[in-house]
Amino acid sequence: MLLGIDARMPPELLYCLARMGHGDEIALVDANYPAASTAAHCVMPDPLPLAGLDAAEAADLITGLMPLDPFVAYCALRMEVDDHPDEVTAVHRAVLDVIEARMPEGAGTGSLERQAYYAHARNCFAVVQCNEARAFGCFILRKGVVF
Repeated sequence: MLLGIDARMPPELLYCLARMGHGDEIALVDANYPAASTAAHCVMPDPLPLAGLDAAEAADLITGLMPLDPFVAYCALRMEVDDHPDEVTAVHRAVLDVIEARMPEGAGTGSLERQAYYAHARNCFAVVQCNEARAFGCFILRKGVVF
């Protein structure tokens, strides 16, 4: 056991976060996402499960330890709803509320069309799969630096 680490944080995810450097990204994906086939292309070749957590809880757990990147156009991306790219769903809002509370000054968020999200996720450092059941509950989180 370690002091100050949330008990819901699995050791594999803690190891992953420690290995990541500035600019590396995590795909935080919902329960329906093809996590295993996507993770096969990543540095961490197996998905990291966050069983029992929804997307907002998972984002809170991750961003409680991982700083977000203010030096590029986005520190986080959300998967767009098919044919409705500007729609911000309840799951999007819940996760963006967590992210916006932790964003450093100058950081921003963005979105990706679903197929573009799949392609982008294959280049992430890791895929973290939570138990989010709401559709389009997928995000990319970009690691920043500790000041």
